[in-house]
Amino acid sequence: MVMEVIPVKLHDDVKKGDNLAGYLVLACNDLRDGDIVVFTQKIISKQEGQTIDLAKVHPSLLATGIASEYGKDPRIVQLILDQSKRIVRMHGGIIISETIHGFICANAGVDESNVMGGYATLLPDNADRSAEELRRKIKETTGKEIAVLISDTFGRPFRQGQTNVAIGMAGMRGILDYAGKKDDFGRTLRITAIAIADEICSAAELVMGKSLHIPIAIIRNYTHDSFSGSMGEINRPRSMDLFR
Repeated sequence: MVMEVIPVKLHDDVKKGDNLAGYLVLACNDLRDGDIVVFTQKIISKQEGQTIDLAKVHPSLLATGIASEYGKDPRIVQLILDQSKRIVRMHGGIIISETIHGFICANAGVDESNVMGGYATLLPDNADRSAEELRRKIKETTGKEIAVLISDTFGRPFRQGQTNVAIGMAGMRGILDYAGKKDDFGRTLRITAIAIADEICSAAELVMGKSLHIPIAIIRNYTHDSFSGSMGEINRPRSMDLFR
């Protein structure tokens, strides 16, 4: 059986309160049990009202100072500070922070792309909860048992280029742990754990693009269990982080 990555195109921009489960079913009425549906963070944020009018943002003296030094909009810097637990590094106009959600990423996930001028989007308040709610609504609408991932584009330490990763999940585990299994030569694996949620989100991005109006993708024929995981599986705890 061949794994498929199926793009789901939306013709209208998503607005606050829109029925994303309904949009999915209208665009693709062939959902099957076991499918994994990947939604981009951007449409989740828009649907949940995480779109901010920059005219209503009032930068602090700290935000204004950082913005002046790094050539950034002070209103965007203020949003970054508001969405951050701590600043990890600032260099060359780039701000890397630990978000209030526990992610390490550029600009705390504050993003001006794919939104009308003068606005920016924030990450969902709780993307695991968002994924579970979508999974429930899709089950109510279609009767199908599916998993849901919410993806976003992150940079990676020591590697050029960005890749899509999971920031929320429901209906599947995020990690495939090989510990205790045998390799091809009979040796017992001890620490191999594959972040399958991230890999699935990266595969989905190959058909999504950034300007194709394809904010949803269906992964079909990938075998996974139905255990409902959370980002707590993937976010590395501070005690295990060698770089903090």
